[in-house]
Amino acid sequence: MKALVIDDERLARKELISLLEAHPEIEIIGECNNADNAVKKIEVLNPDLIFLDIQMPGKDGFALLEEISFVPNVIFTTAYDEYALKAFEVNAFDYLLKPIEQGRLADCIEKLKSLRKEEEIVEESIKQGKIDQLGEGDQVFVKDGEKCWFVKLKDVSAFESEGNYVKVYFDKNKPLILKSLNSLEQRLESKVFFRANRKFIINLNWVNSIENWFNGGLRVSLKDGKQIEISRRQAAKLKDIMRL
Repeated sequence: MKALVIDDERLARKELISLLEAHPEIEIIGECNNADNAVKKIEVLNPDLIFLDIQMPGKDGFALLEEISFVPNVIFTTAYDEYALKAFEVNAFDYLLKPIEQGRLADCIEKLKSLRKEEEIVEESIKQGKIDQLGEGDQVFVKDGEKCWFVKLKDVSAFESEGNYVKVYFDKNKPLILKSLNSLEQRLESKVFFRANRKFIINLNWVNSIENWFNGGLRVSLKDGKQIEISRRQAAKLKDIMRL
């Protein structure tokens, strides 16, 4: 897995890179000391993973994520635990407190390897034609606890990431399925299902209205009342798709 280390403190970057030497599956392809440099490197290098400090001079780690169109896995590294809730609200893969412990880092990498294996299996199966991409005319089976549904994808307004699960919105239901949003995105037809941000995939046929939002982004209102923000980079893609 190709990784980028982003932290304004040189010693913190070097310490993390040293810890990662125990994990040869992680290839460090670069390091950055601020958000602006990181945005440029992410767009050019397309890393699978970024280790991202939150508090940095100028733009913080959250502001950085709003500017990138590429969606790598994000592991936040910070000395402050008060950002944990917000980190998971932007669908971070994990959150490591400094000083980072080798055992905690190892647990994080193992979870990441399992996720990547799942995504690679799906991607390869699609390439080989073993799995077809799913469009709005397809029907899927959804099970959450004791409840089961056969759901037509045209009735699904959105998918929302919740840690290692995805929430499926249809009718008045919102069951959780054990799947990553990235692997689900690979299965869905991009002409209909659009990656709005790190947490949401929306059904474009459910879009009721679109309005300009902060920092050059957009806010989409769906027919079921949900309002979802589109990041600035993704807003440009949406405008192109919908010819706005």
